[in-house]
Amino acid sequence: MFSGVLVFGNWAVICFFVCTISEIVRETCQLIWTELQRIVMPTPDENVWITIAEDFYKQTNFPNCLGALDGKHIRVTMPFISGSKYFNYKKYFSVVLLASVDANYCFTIIDVGSYGSTGDASAFRHSAMGRRLSEGALRLPLPRPLPGTDAPSMPYVFVADEAFGLTENIMRPYPGSQRAIEKRVFNYRLSRARRMVECAFGILSNKWRVFHTSIQLEPQFVDIIIKACCVLHNFVRLRDGYSYKLTDDIPDIDWAPVRGPTGGMRVRDQFANYFMSPDGAIPWQLNRI
Repeated sequence: MFSGVLVFGNWAVICFFVCTISEIVRETCQLIWTELQRIVMPTPDENVWITIAEDFYKQTNFPNCLGALDGKHIRVTMPFISGSKYFNYKKYFSVVLLASVDANYCFTIIDVGSYGSTGDASAFRHSAMGRRLSEGALRLPLPRPLPGTDAPSMPYVFVADEAFGLTENIMRPYPGSQRAIEKRVFNYRLSRARRMVECAFGILSNKWRVFHTSIQLEPQFVDIIIKACCVLHNFVRLRDGYSYKLTDDIPDIDWAPVRGPTGGMRVRDQFANYFMSPDGAIPWQLNRI
């Protein structure tokens, strides 16, 4: 009888410590996000966006670019409640991390917590980031002419892959295998800018190894961990730079492409024509398509 009470007592102590440690980790991650977010990931204003665009142009030769967009599945174990919402097309459970990255591999805006079952481009439009963009709440700079030109004024844009809907503020590649040289050049130029977000996710996953396996916590706790890792990524990147491999082990989002509005197509065509002009061409672009 005494032995049974002792065993039960030991388990009670273990459970107490597990619960206590779990709460400490949760509170620490929440505090990291709350304190560092305002320092290393503040909400950009017009001046910050212009600085980001200038850096993108210097480093990738893509003008009027405010960031590179992408989304990733963060693997989790099966949630106890509403698990099917988190079950994605790749047959595992996940939450979604959407992010915009600047030309220095730092996250400028993140959106965490969409269900892994989300499977089309409407996910971005329904996210907080997507809604703010469509409602004009991101405080983007006013359109301006591209470098070396006087007109027309072109909107500032984010670059993304085929998973994102084409709009006046989001540029994605021309679809399929293109024969037109100007469209192939545009796709190459866009890919040079979009690689920033691919590298940022690679740095994130290799620095914070929690992303290398399924996170065995409830999704709301996972959201906090993801946010903490993203601001720590910015903090370390700004302080120390990076010196590790840029391989990316976080699974991509595979959304079904949707046809973009005519306004987005017009802006994309104008960028494509600019990249073929004397003012917008770079010497090696025809050798890379």
